[in-house]
Amino acid sequence: MEKGNKYGTHRVLEPKGTLPQPALKVDNTMSIYDNEILIDVQTLNIDSASFTQIKGACNGDKAKMEEMILSIVAERGKMQNPVTGSGGMLIGTVKEIGPNFPDKTLKVGDKIATLVSLSLTPLKINKITNINTSNDQVDADAQAILFASGIYAVLPNDVPEKLALAALDVAGAPAQVDRLVKEGDTVCIIGGGGKSGVLCCYQAMEKVGSTGKVIVVEYSKENAQRILDLGLAHEVIIGDATDVMFVYEEVSKIVGEDGCDVVINNVNIANTEMSSILITKDRGCVYFFSMATSFTKAALGAEGVGKDVDMIVGNGYAAGHAALTLDIIKKSAGIRELFEKLYV
Repeated sequence: MEKGNKYGTHRVLEPKGTLPQPALKVDNTMSIYDNEILIDVQTLNIDSASFTQIKGACNGDKAKMEEMILSIVAERGKMQNPVTGSGGMLIGTVKEIGPNFPDKTLKVGDKIATLVSLSLTPLKINKITNINTSNDQVDADAQAILFASGIYAVLPNDVPEKLALAALDVAGAPAQVDRLVKEGDTVCIIGGGGKSGVLCCYQAMEKVGSTGKVIVVEYSKENAQRILDLGLAHEVIIGDATDVMFVYEEVSKIVGEDGCDVVINNVNIANTEMSSILITKDRGCVYFFSMATSFTKAALGAEGVGKDVDMIVGNGYAAGHAALTLDIIKKSAGIRELFEKLYV
């Protein structure tokens, strides 16, 4: 058995010298190296920005979406949308474990959810069996490889698998909210109605306490009502997050022109950078969890309006993020019921 690099560089085909995520093509041969595991894939959870782009490009036609997904994986050896650059995650069963894989507690037969992006995960799809256009999930007969550095979670017995998959796909977001928000803060969550948004709302409400405020900007009236019904925000603004001045004026009516302490951006479409920045107070923080975010637009846009704000890129990993997210599902009956309806 060949020896593999901890970070998976042995799988990079093009360009040489880079890591698997930014690589244009990886080796998706399903023979493992000494420090890898082989996974029989059950379901892919395509990240929201990527799935939205694919769905839009194919006009919602499932046959065309299947063809596009298969084409991407065939070309790149991984599920990395060439437009958004993003991937998603998967659930499956451990089939084989290399002798030098670092976690000696993992066993063949364990059901796991990968917590690293599909945009770096070697993947081979034999057949797509179902595409669920309402929840971004793709059932497939497929196999995948996880490197020694790859993080994952063994699926809990008390949470349905597809519910856990949906929640863990965005686990980094509520974990970062837990770090960034403190008691008494004013927080605005842009795109609060999706799965990451709902989890962020819950954690923000927990953190701000009785003296803080959580505001949501949400495009969908149905999702906005859902947030209110679940008690996940103090105020909900219904509107288009790409309409910068609308967002600024509506949020200013609630918090004044100084803005919010923390802004969390969870949307799955482009051009919401300035809506987030403009409503953040000077020396406040914007967390861009959205994979549709443009670093250039955010950085130069903030400079252009004279905003001295901290901007954090949405790292999908934070220590303890899986446990925190699954704990929300277990503690909040309303969110669990919602996720079971949408994802199970």
